[in-house]
Amino acid sequence: MDTLQAMTKGVIWYPVSPSVRYEFHGVMPEHVSGKDVFFHIAQEYGGHTNMSVEFGGPGLKTMPMSDRRTIATMCAEISAEFALFEFDEITAEYLEGRMDRPATPVAPDPGANYVAIRRIDLDQLEPYVVMPDAVPNNAKRISAFEDGVQIHQAFIGSCANGKIEDLRVAADIVRGKKVAAGVRLIVTPGSQSVYLQAVQEGVVETLLKAGAVVTNATCGACFGGHMGVLAAGEVCITASTRNFKGRMGSASAKIYMGSPATVAASALAGFITDPRSVLISMND
Repeated sequence: MDTLQAMTKGVIWYPVSPSVRYEFHGVMPEHVSGKDVFFHIAQEYGGHTNMSVEFGGPGLKTMPMSDRRTIATMCAEISAEFALFEFDEITAEYLEGRMDRPATPVAPDPGANYVAIRRIDLDQLEPYVVMPDAVPNNAKRISAFEDGVQIHQAFIGSCANGKIEDLRVAADIVRGKKVAAGVRLIVTPGSQSVYLQAVQEGVVETLLKAGAVVTNATCGACFGGHMGVLAAGEVCITASTRNFKGRMGSASAKIYMGSPATVAASALAGFITDPRSVLISMND
C-alpha cells in the first residue's frame, strides 16, 4: 500500500525516528579506518533498529570524507534509518564543485533530544574483524583474534570500500610483495572514474604486480553473483558491506569482514592478519 500511495499520490508517510549521537574524540591511529570505527560501534552497541545515528564531536574534523562515506554506508548493517554527519570544513571542501547550488548546512538544535550520546575515542581503536554470518555484536579486535584462520579469497570493493582511497591503501600494503599462494585477491573499483584514477596513479599496476585481479567497476563479489563466488567450505575476508550466510556464494562458505588494509594484509599472509604487522615490517 505504501508503494501504491507513493506512485499514485506522490507522497508517503514516514515516522520521525529517534536519534543516537556519537561524539568522536582524538585521531585514528595509522591503519585504523572508518570501517574499523563502524565495527567498534556495531560490536559495542549492536543494532539500531528504528533509530537514526548522528556523528559529530571534535574528532570529526580529523576524519576524511572517504571514511565518513564508509561509515554512513555501513550503518544499514545495524539497521539504522539514517546516518548523518555534522557539516564542517571537510564537508564544504568535498561539496565544492560537486553542486550546482550553494550548500545549506544544518546543525542539531540546541538541547536536541537523543536516545543516547556516546563517546568514541578514536585514538583507542584498532583494526577489527567481524566474524561470519552477522554484523551487530559480532566483531573482535584483531589483537584478540585467533591466529591461523586460513583464507581462500580476499575482496576489496563494493559501495562501502571501492573508493580510490581504499585502493590506494591496498596498493601501499602489497607494493613489492606477492599475494599468498592459493589466495585470490580481487579488487573492484566502485566506479569507472575511480578505476580511471587508479590507472592514472599507478595503483592498478601495483595491485596487478602483487598478483591481484582488478575487475571492471561493479558490485562484483559483494552480492555473490559473479567475480568471486565462493565455493563450498571456502573462507573469504571482505571489505564489502555484508557477511550473511550464502551472501557471496555457498552457504557453507565463511565470510569475515575487515577494512581494506586488513584484507590486503591477509591476502599477503594467506590468513587473517593485523595490517599493523605489515606496517611494522615496512618501517624496518
